[in-house]
Amino acid sequence: MDKESLLNLYRQMLLIRVFEDKSAEMYAGGKIDGFLHLYNGQEAIATGVVSALNPDDDLFTHYRDHGYALARGIDANAVMAELFGRAGGTAGGRGGSMHIHDVNKRYWGGYAVVGGHLPMAVGTAYAAQYQKTGRITLCVMGDGSTNIGTFHAALNWAQLWKCPVVFLVENNQFAMGTPILNHSPSADIARKADGYGMANEIVHDGADVMAVREAVCRAADHARSGKGPFFLEVKTYRYRGHSQRDPDVQRSKADVAEAKKNDPILRFAEVLLTSNKATQADFDQIEKDVAAEVETAVNFAENSPEPSMDTLWQHIYAQPVANMQVGGSLTRPAITANGTH
Repeated sequence: MDKESLLNLYRQMLLIRVFEDKSAEMYAGGKIDGFLHLYNGQEAIATGVVSALNPDDDLFTHYRDHGYALARGIDANAVMAELFGRAGGTAGGRGGSMHIHDVNKRYWGGYAVVGGHLPMAVGTAYAAQYQKTGRITLCVMGDGSTNIGTFHAALNWAQLWKCPVVFLVENNQFAMGTPILNHSPSADIARKADGYGMANEIVHDGADVMAVREAVCRAADHARSGKGPFFLEVKTYRYRGHSQRDPDVQRSKADVAEAKKNDPILRFAEVLLTSNKATQADFDQIEKDVAAEVETAVNFAENSPEPSMDTLWQHIYAQPVANMQVGGSLTRPAITANGTH
């Protein structure tokens, strides 16, 4: 990769980190409500994944989704406004942290139901196969998603129909706060794909952005060539708890400190410096630009209006609901004798 492309990977990881840290600050200050699931320590995965996809490939993720949204090129202003619940957000303030999406980017969003998006990802991949579009679908999940029925149903269908889908598990060693060997008989999640005869690979160092990128390129080529689905497990470690409401007492501080020694951002910067692919001045400028972008996003979110009550009934049905009024009181739509609105 040329210098510009390499620095873009660095910038992307740094943007995710700074954006997430600022989100944590806004959450502590009461600007963001609900749940907030942050991504610190895993930035190399989202960055490596998205850099390996074509712009028109389909992307589904779990609800730890801010990093993927930013990597996919969704405007930081819109992502932050969505966290604030404001009209300028990606879903007009309706979705919040766990439901970032952008149809134009073919980013079908974060899903709050653990594993619930896997069958939809298979369906999207099947549609691409049927329509011969050449697209693949990449579906991201956490290790906790691999213990539920939709996981096995999705892998079964995908392998049976040879769908062009890449399943990617971010194995950060904990499902919420439960250590992996307390909920899975194997620490290697990829072994579950063996039961379906599905091609698979383990990336043992998820802090290496180039290793993630290269593995996703191989998996994408496999799926795109008509050979069927591919299963990737990326081993990683997250520095924060499951969510900002999580006291994070299940992991030792020593383990977290040890993981931080392999920080993906600092590590990649060192690689670029020692290989003469970048200078400290390059990093200083990127850090300045990223800080300004995140501050702009916060200002945009704070100045974006609250969603109007006039829009309350939008995006519920394909067609606007008749006889609906919003004012001092809310009224339900009239129900006709045949049960329609």
